[in-house]
Amino acid sequence: MRSTNTTINPQLSRVISETGHTDLVVVTDAGLPIPPGSERVDLAYRPGAPAWLDVLDTVLAELVVEGATVSAEIAEASPQLLEALHERLDPLGVEIAMVAHVEFKKLTHEARAFVRSGEYTPYANVILQAGVAY
Repeated sequence: MRSTNTTINPQLSRVISETGHTDLVVVTDAGLPIPPGSERVDLAYRPGAPAWLDVLDTVLAELVVEGATVSAEIAEASPQLLEALHERLDPLGVEIAMVAHVEFKKLTHEARAFVRSGEYTPYANVILQAGVAY
C-alpha cells in the first residue's frame, strides 16, 4: 500500500508516472468526447462524482505542469471553475491559454491520456502540459 496521500488508483498512478516532458494530459468532465484509441482513466461513478476539482487536485499533486489550456467558453459558462483553476495554477507560475471549444477538442487529439471525472458543470476540462521537476 502507498504511503502517500495522493492517488491510489493504479491506472492514474501509472499514467502520471509514464508522462514525460511536454506530454498532454486532459482532466475532463463527464461529457468531453475522448478520441477513439486514447487512454482513458475513467474515475466517474455517478453524475457529479468525483468532482472535477477533486480529480484535478489529485493530478496536480503528482504531475509537474508547465502549461494549461481551457475552452474560452468556461469564462462565461463556469467562471467559478476558471477562478479555481487560476487559484491552483497561478502560484505554480503556469499560464492558462484560452481557445475556442472547437479548437480545444482538436487539441485533445494530441493527448497521451484523459482523466475523466463525473463533473456535469459546462466546460470543466483542462489540457495540462507536463513539465520537468528539474
